[in-house]
Amino acid sequence: MMDEKYDVIVLGTGLKECILSAVMCQAEGKKVLHLDRNNYYGGASASLTPLKNVYEHFGKTCKDLEEFGRGRDWNVDLIPKFLMANGRLMKLLNRTGVERYLDLKSVDSNYVYKAGRIHKIPATEDEALASGLMGLFEKRRFKQFLSYVDQYEVDREKTHKNYDCTKKTMKECYDLFGLDDNTAGYTGHGLALYLDDNYIGNPCLETILRVKLYGQSLAINRNSPYTYPLYGLGELAQGFARLSAIYGGTYMLNTPCEIIRENGKAVKVKAGDKTFHCDMVICDPSYAPDFVRKSEKVVVAICILDHPIADTKDVASVQIIIPPKQARPYKKDYDEGEKRKDIYVTCVGSAHMVTPKGFYLATVTTVVEFGDHEKELELGIKLLGNIKEKFVKVYDLYEPTDDGTSSQVFISKSYDATSNFETTYEDALEIYRRATGKGEFDFSKVSNSSAEEVL
Repeated sequence: MMDEKYDVIVLGTGLKECILSAVMCQAEGKKVLHLDRNNYYGGASASLTPLKNVYEHFGKTCKDLEEFGRGRDWNVDLIPKFLMANGRLMKLLNRTGVERYLDLKSVDSNYVYKAGRIHKIPATEDEALASGLMGLFEKRRFKQFLSYVDQYEVDREKTHKNYDCTKKTMKECYDLFGLDDNTAGYTGHGLALYLDDNYIGNPCLETILRVKLYGQSLAINRNSPYTYPLYGLGELAQGFARLSAIYGGTYMLNTPCEIIRENGKAVKVKAGDKTFHCDMVICDPSYAPDFVRKSEKVVVAICILDHPIADTKDVASVQIIIPPKQARPYKKDYDEGEKRKDIYVTCVGSAHMVTPKGFYLATVTTVVEFGDHEKELELGIKLLGNIKEKFVKVYDLYEPTDDGTSSQVFISKSYDATSNFETTYEDALEIYRRATGKGEFDFSKVSNSSAEEVL
């Protein structure tokens, strides 16, 4: 028999919602009811299977699919992201024990686009010396910069070398080490993984920490800083959902949901023909459309290939970053101005159990800046070569209009266009802070031994 009253009701089984559901159950000891209108886990961060469901999702006629192998061998991510091997989400997977439910495999390589061709982002000193990304003297200056970043520790002032990274801008930092604009672009977009160049005028501390994270993650995986779960990103949400259920969370899928407020505060949720009372609601933007606003649009092209991407040494998985400055020589293609946001290309295949053997899933994505959104993807699409099938969709991104503390409705942001999950973790953590009044995820009540016994 289901309880009528819950501490927390979570709507939507996206990754952020599943993280919060698990943390509320495991770390906070809350009674949680978790609902989703869909009949699958993952929400906007789902991996769709079988292949015919992908056609239905994108509104395309489902043709004869025999040429693509067995339909259930396809696991197609709706959002293209990788995990940083030493990132905060990876650490949360480890701390909560969810990592045990997943098979994680490193991504083979990472490239950046420059002057009409792609270059491997160096993973070793030998690769750095052979790289065409910069000249010999620039390599020496860049090595000095990386040495400074590697030694830098926020709490150890002597590692700062009398340089205040909380006040000096990143432009001033590049100038200090004598790095040219090309190297700055490679650093900001290829290593710090910024979407645009707005960071240049900000204090350089964040960029230094981002580059440091890249290096730490690269040290774990060796060939690239990225990790990816077998069977697709939807496994992440399902892993946290499983943890929530183990600690008492109740799940109901395929259930229409409606938040009911009294005097501006959420007091219950109508789920199908049942009504459940609660102290707070956590949900994705689609469950509270009157309390969110549009922030920007993202266009995603998911492409089926029967070959690896050219000039990547035929690796099974890869990311290619096209910084906006590298797209600007093609600005004649953009009648409305210059491209200012990165274009991301990712590719995974049967090595990560998301396609049958002989096939690859390549995704090209960017923030929409102009009217012809497919034109904005064209530079990335050209890198893919022959495409067997293509699915294109433009998504509106939403953010909450208030912080939820008065209404007790805590709404997550849509998944942004960044290529990794660091901002996903930050949004989930920020909701946790507002909902509990705590700073970081608090696992003080959960001993490692007790977690191991339950898991």
